[in-house]
Amino acid sequence: MANYDDTLTMLKELTDANGVPGNEREARLVMKKYLEPHADEIIYDNLGSIIGVLNGEDDGPKVLVAGHLDEIGFMVTKITDKGFIKFQTLGGWWNQVMLAQQVTITTSKGDTYHGVIGSMPPHILSAEDRKKPVDIKEMYFDLGVSNKEEVEKLGIKPGDMVTPYIEFRTMANDKYLLAKAWDNRIGCAIAIDVLKQLKNEKIPSTVYGVGTVQEEVGLRGAKTSGFKVNPDICIATDVGIAGDTPGVKDKADAELGKGPQIVLYDASMVGHKGLREFVLNIANELNIPYQFESMSGGGLDSGAIHVTHQGVPSIGMCIPSRYIHSHTSMIHRDDYENAVKLIVEVIKRLNKDVVNNITFD
Repeated sequence: MANYDDTLTMLKELTDANGVPGNEREARLVMKKYLEPHADEIIYDNLGSIIGVLNGEDDGPKVLVAGHLDEIGFMVTKITDKGFIKFQTLGGWWNQVMLAQQVTITTSKGDTYHGVIGSMPPHILSAEDRKKPVDIKEMYFDLGVSNKEEVEKLGIKPGDMVTPYIEFRTMANDKYLLAKAWDNRIGCAIAIDVLKQLKNEKIPSTVYGVGTVQEEVGLRGAKTSGFKVNPDICIATDVGIAGDTPGVKDKADAELGKGPQIVLYDASMVGHKGLREFVLNIANELNIPYQFESMSGGGLDSGAIHVTHQGVPSIGMCIPSRYIHSHTSMIHRDDYENAVKLIVEVIKRLNKDVVNNITFD
């Protein structure tokens, strides 16, 4: 296991925090802790998105760098007489990655309890039943109690947050990082590091490092924070799909360690051509590696931000990730660091005239 430098410590704290759509407080507090030393001001929208402001020139452009605070998870909906917990998924889950996985249940007071998603032993399943995926509606959490009263005494009730349980770790090659919630605490980390690296630079732009809420249920905090900031340029970060594992290669192209993905198109936005060319020219000039991503489904926070006010030239940048929208996923540290480097260099070159040319040329 690698020695935990400052970056790994921040990444561990961000991913260890539990925060599902509508309940991002724990993740927001971690992001605030790391934003505060580098921001001139911390502000919020009314849904709970956090915005670190780094002031530039008074008449300079406003650049918004967004990652989302929320992770996919669950909400408690019902407690059965025998003490099992029924739930609502929050974000997109595939039933085949869920059975027998461990979870953390967080009460409204902040107490946490360990649970597991129940599964059927193969011994009692027919050959036909073994081939059938289990409907999510039939799944439940098992806390290791005997009845409903025990669960209620713990303070667990409908509406409480449930998150995947997994430990952050470096892998055999310590640039490969495994954790829950890379989607999208890695974007929050990028926003923090961009402000950190620009803190002592003289730049024309005022930079807004944003951790948005409720992305996984419809880009909702992106819309509200976009309206609050009213930026001239938006750079949205998220995870992308890595295609370097068996069976995925014909469906996705990106490889871990080969650079961040520049999003050409997703279901929520056609990438802004002028901004994309500007970013690519800088990456080529500085030999910063990058890959392309085009997604027919799903969308980044830029999907909501680019249509706020009169419209915002926007680009999406993704960190290739294996096994997203499951209990755990894997990224490569080089891709994260190259994304930060590229965004920092882009922002250094954004002044009023450049933004005007990108927008109207």
